[in-house]
Amino acid sequence: MRLLIIGRLNGELITASKIAMNRGAAVTQADGVAQGMNVLRAKGADLVMIDVGLSIRDLVAALAEERIRTPVVACGVTTDAKAAVAAIQAGAKEYIPLPPDPDLIAAVLEAVSADGRAFVWRDASMEKVVRLAEQIARSEASVLITGESGTGKEVLARHVHQKSARGNRPFVSVNCAAIPEALLESELFGHEKGAFTGAVARRIGRFEEANGGTLLLDEISEMDVRLQSKLLRALQERVIDRVGGSAPVKVDIRVLATSNRNLAEEVRKGTFREDLFYRLNVVHLRLPPLRERPADILELAAHFAKKYAEVNGVPVRPLGRAAQEMVVKNPWRGNVRELENTLHRAVLLASGPEIGADAILTPEGDSIAAPVGAATRAAQVAEAATRGLVGRTVAQVECDLILDTLDHCLGNRTHAAKILGISIRTLRNKLNEYVGSGLDVAEPGCARAIAAYG
Repeated sequence: MRLLIIGRLNGELITASKIAMNRGAAVTQADGVAQGMNVLRAKGADLVMIDVGLSIRDLVAALAEERIRTPVVACGVTTDAKAAVAAIQAGAKEYIPLPPDPDLIAAVLEAVSADGRAFVWRDASMEKVVRLAEQIARSEASVLITGESGTGKEVLARHVHQKSARGNRPFVSVNCAAIPEALLESELFGHEKGAFTGAVARRIGRFEEANGGTLLLDEISEMDVRLQSKLLRALQERVIDRVGGSAPVKVDIRVLATSNRNLAEEVRKGTFREDLFYRLNVVHLRLPPLRERPADILELAAHFAKKYAEVNGVPVRPLGRAAQEMVVKNPWRGNVRELENTLHRAVLLASGPEIGADAILTPEGDSIAAPVGAATRAAQVAEAATRGLVGRTVAQVECDLILDTLDHCLGNRTHAAKILGISIRTLRNKLNEYVGSGLDVAEPGCARAIAAYG
């Protein structure tokens, strides 16, 4: 755990720093926001603790502008309730009152290091995967983890890291699908001041941030082929070149990668480099979908029911028999992620001593159980929908499908691309075409404004 404290170390902050170090944290200190940003650019951190008397809003804005995703915790004197509220409103995740309580600081550090991702499994089909993962964890071999979206690939990657000799070193994850192509190189390798417009200072990339630890390249199949060649050199030579840099930088990392695509097939299509594939695919861990892990369903459901009851401050309730039967029979096309969201809703909707079947609902409030006659009605709907396509061009139908799917995902490009079965680059190119032709495209976090005419 790397902790950055922003604020002058006197009195209570010195005590907080000592408590954190006694709990195993490596502590760095900066007097102000500007100096703290310099530390984050040069060394990185897993958590920032900032004096509530400083401008938390400026820090949060600077982190967002430079795409630094380090959580911020504010701290201040116990009696300053207004400052605590203002700190949370400014973007701080938590508020720690001073003088510091050792157990509270330990809980915050533990929450950040655990990152809320528990590794829960019971099914026999997972036994082989977990056994292999733990067998190779202490090696330096690159690992490729594949599986459908939502199966828990990043959770397994963290488990491999924690079981490795690097377990007490940084674990850094970068989602290759979520970062625009033009920015991904800088995100991975860092950049020098003035390397491009907006590069106001030198910043280390994820490779340097993970130095000594593990770097997870999440959804690596979405990376552009041109950048794949630079990644291959970094893996082979253990050196990187910052964007705009003049000298290579040595790094000591272990690389894990995930993909929800068949990379061997991507190699055959020419969208993924064959040499990079073999460099990453030293060990292959394939996570089966949740529908192939029936014993995991109830285990995970119980875990999520307990987790979200505690998060929301409601009583912990077990799943009733009817609810258990319902979740076991559901196909869970969204895998563990869909199950988790469903149980979160169930915890909020349940009443009485247990979670009943009436609380196991879709996001729209419908039962997840297929009603009698649903197959017949589905066929009728499909036939009507097909008739509605006659007379329209393929491009028009494709456009409506893409925009409606984006609306369904509230503008989330990554989620929409996965549902559509296309790459994030293809989706962005299509959306740029639609915007250029004057169509309204949903922004992240919202759907298009569609007028209704009576």
